[in-house]
Amino acid sequence: MNMQTALPHVKSGKLRALAVTSPTRFPAVPELPTVAEAGVPGYEMTNWYGLLLPGGTPKDIIGKINAEVVRILNSPAIRERLASEGAIVVGSTPEQFAAFLKQEMAKFAKIVKASGMTATD
Repeated sequence: MNMQTALPHVKSGKLRALAVTSPTRFPAVPELPTVAEAGVPGYEMTNWYGLLLPGGTPKDIIGKINAEVVRILNSPAIRERLASEGAIVVGSTPEQFAAFLKQEMAKFAKIVKASGMTATD
């Protein structure tokens, strides 16, 4: 369950959270340890959202869209709203996001390979 879904239930006491799966504690619930801190070293699993555009989109268009999205994400009202829901706002550059996606693909490729999963029709 992601933090945005779980946080209201944790805060109300209807759900008891044991740990967060991120590499660091969440600011919205700093009392919750990470899974690694709770005894599973190296464990990390996070939810994230990103904006992708079709291949071949001109760099100037990508830059304009990125600048506007980052501006919106950095507005105090949006940052406060997202933080209150347990989100951590990043708002990176297209290059940083591309590097992050490559890391994620490598991580999940390793997990898929180790599990023996295969794609089916």
